[in-house]
Amino acid sequence: MRNILAIAGKELRAYFYSPIAYLVMAFYTVLCGFFFYSFVATYQMESFRMQAMGGGMGAPPMNLNEYIIRPLFEGVLSVILLLLIPLITMRLYAEEKRAGTIELLATSPVTDGQIILGKFLGALSLFAVLVLLTFVYIGTLFVYGNPSFKPLLATALGYFLFGGALMSIGMWISTFTKNQIIAAGVSFAVLLLLYVVDWVSSYSFSTVGRVLAYIGVTTHFDNFAKGVIDLRDVVYYVSVIVLGLFLTARSVEALKGRAG
Repeated sequence: MRNILAIAGKELRAYFYSPIAYLVMAFYTVLCGFFFYSFVATYQMESFRMQAMGGGMGAPPMNLNEYIIRPLFEGVLSVILLLLIPLITMRLYAEEKRAGTIELLATSPVTDGQIILGKFLGALSLFAVLVLLTFVYIGTLFVYGNPSFKPLLATALGYFLFGGALMSIGMWISTFTKNQIIAAGVSFAVLLLLYVVDWVSSYSFSTVGRVLAYIGVTTHFDNFAKGVIDLRDVVYYVSVIVLGLFLTARSVEALKGRAG
């Protein structure tokens, strides 16, 4: 465990020694802030409109989770991750191959599994920083409003698992090339496909359509965004993470075979 944490710390420091972490954080913060403000402003206008109509004529009170938090995570931030996750994962192995240090990793006293887990946790730590930045905005809702806390926790868990699943796939793709731009571009294409593949469920009810809908990463985020933790969705994301790490391990073994 000590080796894994040491590698994770090294990877996290590497992000902040380069412009990557600052660019990702700045891009994420600006977009998150813009859309958060937009949803809050829309919520306020809708509230004023309902008050002007006499309290909504018996309609239930507007819910901050449904009007702001859910569309922010499910409709916006999940899409932004498709752009940012490839930027985070592109260097994990591509940079090692470009710099020629992949051979040093192959002959180091730590195991491949420890290196892979360390790199993954280092990248996941940077993603955790982005999640914390999101909650700087969400926290203002608790200062000036009264959102439901438990559904928010479910959404945060789903968002973290969603990002972790995308990250494991991006790390695997990073093992195939020494060019970080290519790694980022291919990762984006693959993640985008996994994001939209569940659209087939809107026009196909065959077995293939249901399978493709299940494979889609957004299908399993829907319940989390509603504030519901379904064990099947948790198992799906954990399975994707494990699969990504497994494929990374097989790819690294192939690299060592070619280097040998």
